[in-house]
Amino acid sequence: MTLFLTFGGPFASGASNGNLDGLIESEKNTIKIFQDNVESVVNVATIQQRQGGWFYGDFEMPAGAGTGIVWDQDGYILTNFHVVQNGNKFQISFQNDKTQYEATVVGVEPKKDIAVLKLLKRPTKLVPIRLGSSQNLQVGQKAVAIGNPFGLDHTITQGIVSALDRKIEGVGGVTIHGMIQTDASINPGNSGGPLLNSSGLLIGMNTVIFSASGTSAGVGFAVPVDSILRVVPQLIKFGKVIRPGLGIGVLPENMRERFGMSKGIIITYIDENGAAAKAGLVGMGQDQYGRYYLGDVVIEIDGKEVNNYDDIFHVLDQLKIGDEVTIKYLRDGKPKTVKIKLTAV
Repeated sequence: MTLFLTFGGPFASGASNGNLDGLIESEKNTIKIFQDNVESVVNVATIQQRQGGWFYGDFEMPAGAGTGIVWDQDGYILTNFHVVQNGNKFQISFQNDKTQYEATVVGVEPKKDIAVLKLLKRPTKLVPIRLGSSQNLQVGQKAVAIGNPFGLDHTITQGIVSALDRKIEGVGGVTIHGMIQTDASINPGNSGGPLLNSSGLLIGMNTVIFSASGTSAGVGFAVPVDSILRVVPQLIKFGKVIRPGLGIGVLPENMRERFGMSKGIIITYIDENGAAAKAGLVGMGQDQYGRYYLGDVVIEIDGKEVNNYDDIFHVLDQLKIGDEVTIKYLRDGKPKTVKIKLTAV
């Protein structure tokens, strides 16, 4: 089974309005969700501008396409990092508007597969998505996706929340925790589009599918909106995510056994201005012959076992700068504990 990031290309919109007579309530609900949100969903075309040399000159080529979500009236657009990562020019288009609006990247968070664009010129009307919460989602509740599968823009599909708190390998080098699994049909081009509940509120951003063929197999995943809400304001304000950390470097997990360790995180170095330095933790060192020796080995943070970068990232991702954590570590093979106040990294 293969994980696919979902890209696509452009086709004309198939959205329509019609008479609701004879439709059952669940159908009317789906129609209302679409009509309430279709103007908040955009096409994102990613373009690479390349230098062709003195003979051919500069040229542009498509580098992918996906979906975006209107975040606010200021022209910020939410999408996936993997939708924009290979481009240096971005064009945004809206339903029933043939204008291609140029946008620029404001900030990205690869570890959550989140990116924020900003329109350089805004259309007359912008309709921001209405935000919900992913905290109290229930397996089995209705889930509706709007996106641009295979370039068929503003396509709606529906299903249910199939599972919660899934772990998916992300493009940013760490596992993305807390993902929403849905059987709403998600195909190439849906990346960056909204996953909505029966009230039409945003509960997640569609990101990946599991499929042997690259097309929908009833197993799609969305970044939960609560994670998005922790990231997007920082990207807009700072252009990056400022997160809490310990101020340490760690040895890759696959090198741990060389030092006779089967678990824990081996500290390689300490940021002299970071939280760990203030708490007295020490990293690896070298003897007079150039041989490395162990410093401290972190084995738990707030009672949660940590054995690799993924573990430590996920534990700290739930916390804020200034929060205090209890670190359990080994020094010369003996267990010790220390309280550390997290600092910005």
